[in-house]
Amino acid sequence: MTLLEIRNLKKYFKNVKAVDDISFRVNKGEIFGLLGPNGAGKSTTISMISTLIKPTSGEILYKGESIVKKPSIIQKKLGVVPQDIALYPDLTGYNNLKFWGHSYGLRGKLLNKRIDEVSEIIGLKDKLKKKVNEYSGGMKRRLNIGAALLHKPELLIMDEPTVGIDPQSRNHILDTVLKLNKQGMTIIYTSHYMEEVEYVCSRISIMDNGKIIAMGTKDELIDIIKGQKKISLKFDEFSEDVVEKIKGIESVKDAYILDDEIIISTENGETIFKDIITEVSTTNSSITSIDIQKPNLETVFLHLTGKSLRD
Repeated sequence: MTLLEIRNLKKYFKNVKAVDDISFRVNKGEIFGLLGPNGAGKSTTISMISTLIKPTSGEILYKGESIVKKPSIIQKKLGVVPQDIALYPDLTGYNNLKFWGHSYGLRGKLLNKRIDEVSEIIGLKDKLKKKVNEYSGGMKRRLNIGAALLHKPELLIMDEPTVGIDPQSRNHILDTVLKLNKQGMTIIYTSHYMEEVEYVCSRISIMDNGKIIAMGTKDELIDIIKGQKKISLKFDEFSEDVVEKIKGIESVKDAYILDDEIIISTENGETIFKDIITEVSTTNSSITSIDIQKPNLETVFLHLTGKSLRD
């Protein structure tokens, strides 16, 4: 069943096409990922679905009804975890949850019950008496999620929920996302971390420059570059002419410098090494390590856009 449908959605800010004619559907009970670099249009898309800003044109349907014309259709059914922390630092964790609970119309025993349940989900039950300004970055992120869960939303939107936190808190948040989904919650998850989207999302839409450039399951997206492999070469030192020589090898699709490595795309990952070594031997460089990597979403993004997801 389609829960949310986006049709030809556009949002222009003067001459900037933040979201440029995108369409997709989110099915009930799935985790739908919006993957793309910063500035791709993910947050603007989320803001329109959340009814915070109006689209320039296009339609957003929730259960078949337009939320552009009637925002109230989705507002009580929606939970939003914003990219920026939406908490009061001088209040305790408990009082922050109480405040947000009141904003959803929760009171008395029901509110206390939901605070208790949510604090268990986010793993902060024994930390709620502390003021938020004493929390770590990861704890703040988890409380931010808790605030969005108090009214048991049908659709939860998470906009870059793990930015700037420690690995332990990040893993806790990702596992929480999967648990919530198993309980039946539909989730839209935005990130520029490829490994997060691969881990939690059932379907993925790759965005760049305001457009959706590919969409499908992880396997369907990787199938776009079926047969291609990525080879990482490390050198003691190398110059630009090494890259040009490697690009000249017939079976090399692309080669570029990333940090201290040369990354090669090829469909001939097993027998290409002889040619690489031959070309490198004509320069003053020497290879210190070779690593073959299977295609992933980062490789797909590079193939489609010609740049790294982190660029």
